[in-house]
Amino acid sequence: MERKYMDRLVGKYCKIVTKEPGEQRVSVVTGILEEIDHKDGFVLIDSSQGLGVLRINTIVAVKPGSKRNIEKKKFQDDDEAMVGIGTLIVFIAMVLVAAVAASVIIQTSEKLQQRAYAVGSQTTQEVSSGMKIVGITGYTDVAKTKIETLAISVQPRAGSFDIDLNDTNIYIQLDKMTVISLDTTSEDVINGSVSTEGVFQTLNHSNLTSTEFGIIALRDTDSSITSTYGMSTKDLAMIVINLSAVLEDTAGLITGAEIIGKIVPEIGSFGTFVINSPNSYEHRIVDLW
Repeated sequence: MERKYMDRLVGKYCKIVTKEPGEQRVSVVTGILEEIDHKDGFVLIDSSQGLGVLRINTIVAVKPGSKRNIEKKKFQDDDEAMVGIGTLIVFIAMVLVAAVAASVIIQTSEKLQQRAYAVGSQTTQEVSSGMKIVGITGYTDVAKTKIETLAISVQPRAGSFDIDLNDTNIYIQLDKMTVISLDTTSEDVINGSVSTEGVFQTLNHSNLTSTEFGIIALRDTDSSITSTYGMSTKDLAMIVINLSAVLEDTAGLITGAEIIGKIVPEIGSFGTFVINSPNSYEHRIVDLW
């Protein structure tokens, strides 16, 4: 190949066909023709495999290649690499999203489990606990015209949790509703046994106001009623109410009157009662329940 033709191809993309002496097959090298050394008979070419040297006497033909096609091929190779990186990024993002979602689901399930346990425990307490009224007795004035003091015997329902009398309220309704709670400030309105003179002489119930009740522990083997105001299923207590203070308009429950009441503990079901006062009182002690 003449020198003047080859020099015009320096710096261009070329397809160079070579054939070694004694070889039957030709080889093709594609790349940039960097330099031609006619003196020593070599050609320097920059191909995809790097810089290389070809002997001029082995070159059969040189065909200028399309720069656009070569660049396109390179760009396609780069695009394939970019697609691989993009796929990796998407995969990592999916793993992170799945991890976050799993964490949220686990935390939510734990909260739901704790909430369900709390609701179940509270529901069990509400259903199984409660106050039961055993009996109600009244004590009239000397003239036997009205009931001045009320004694209500109570105990927890079977299988009930312990009941705190300090957190127990009594609702009494006649012309108005009165809310009564335990008086823990006066020592003479809480007693661990019944006096030999009788139930209504055990406590100084005249000290009880319209919003306070006293306690007599009828059965309290562990002294929980008198010490901590707590009742277990085996305990029995008597709640004493000063009706002359609660029903201040009549200074007590007069004959033929009716009052409605509820004993509401902190947890569990409440006990209800309706008291119908007799038209006359034969004795000062009146059985009302």
